[in-house]
Amino acid sequence: MVKTQYRLIFLFVGLFGLHHGIFSQSPAPAPLPANVAEHELDSKLMTRPMPYRVVLPKSYSAEKDRKYPVVYLLHGLTGRYRNWTDLTKLPDYAEEHEFIIVTPEGGNGWYTDSHTKAEDKYESYIVKELIPEVEKKFRAIGTRSGRAIAGLSMGGYGALKFGLKYPEMFALAGSFSGALGAASVSVEGRSTASIRSIAEAFGPAESETRAANDLFKLVRESTQETIKAMPFLYVDCGNEDFLIQNNRDFVALLAEKNIPHEYRQLPGAHNWPYWDKQVREFLRVAEGFLATK
Repeated sequence: MVKTQYRLIFLFVGLFGLHHGIFSQSPAPAPLPANVAEHELDSKLMTRPMPYRVVLPKSYSAEKDRKYPVVYLLHGLTGRYRNWTDLTKLPDYAEEHEFIIVTPEGGNGWYTDSHTKAEDKYESYIVKELIPEVEKKFRAIGTRSGRAIAGLSMGGYGALKFGLKYPEMFALAGSFSGALGAASVSVEGRSTASIRSIAEAFGPAESETRAANDLFKLVRESTQETIKAMPFLYVDCGNEDFLIQNNRDFVALLAEKNIPHEYRQLPGAHNWPYWDKQVREFLRVAEGFLATK
């Protein structure tokens, strides 16, 4: 247990540095593709405007009586809502599917209602404000069978957490290179940026916020009844990714609990070339789980 905790600390200390390098080297924003638009949610829970992008399917403007399933894609630590459309070929991949795709802003908040900052309700604002707004503004299928959620790294953690905590809302939840052990990382005596983000989001060891948002705990304590209600879980990670063992441990627990899931371990590291390939693959997987009407 101690060895596992130190391994997690080492991995998450490096998480900020790796992500900071990835995102700080991002090119200047290009003009938005025709199927991508900027939007802003006037969030009462966050007490500030929250930006997001929407990628519409190519048939959206022509088929005005049609409703579409929605895929929510979450960014990683130090990232922004625009990463998915700026740093991958998502706008092109979207043309292969009849989905509305939404990329929310998650800050560095671990998609969690912060233990330390009352105005950072990154979980509640997505569930209680963003999703209802999307389903009001766009012709979205507003049922469980019409929603999927996925993300990379911090966003992979967030997406699986939303799937486990709100199984009535999502048919499919996916993680690419997920930082799945975030809620159990010790912050004592450490002050790196990634550790500070964990401390702000989850609070001290043994906090209620940590317990309520620990993916391993949520799965470990699941019952046959709660497992039946869960969305299908999709998990992938690159062989060269520093989070590979964390993902293997989580998938082993899923298998132990007989929770329906798919795990793919593939060549690749914790970077955009890997995530570009995997977001395209996830959209293909989503075709088998989302309603079209």
